[in-house]
Amino acid sequence: MHAGFALSRQLLARHKGGNKQILMVTDGEPTAHLEGGVADFAYPPTERTFQETLKEVQRCTRERITINTFMLEQSPWLMGFVEQMAKINRGRAFFSAPDKLGEYVVVDFVRSAAAYPRPLKPAHLRRAQSPPRIWPV
Repeated sequence: MHAGFALSRQLLARHKGGNKQILMVTDGEPTAHLEGGVADFAYPPTERTFQETLKEVQRCTRERITINTFMLEQSPWLMGFVEQMAKINRGRAFFSAPDKLGEYVVVDFVRSAAAYPRPLKPAHLRRAQSPPRIWPV
């Protein structure tokens, strides 16, 4: 998680404006953190790994990057960690079974898109729409 958040933050820093988001699908357990650019793996995770991951969540938050986490594990302790990340970042945490994840993502995306509809251009500025293309499967 630590390295993924750090890399995502660096990539998103290149893009000005807009809605910057990280979507993470996880079991909720950070098992590594970066020390001087080198991954330090530990299982079970160390306190240092948890702390470094939360520091990176704070960096993402300062750069206005929203982290939305889809968690596939039901461990109360790990769910608490993911909820802590969401609280720091003001992102969202979704708890789902692996076989239901696709439905959850689609439902959330549809709700988000419906909440923020794009304004229509005046008729004289709209381009004619071409019919949708249907590709054979």
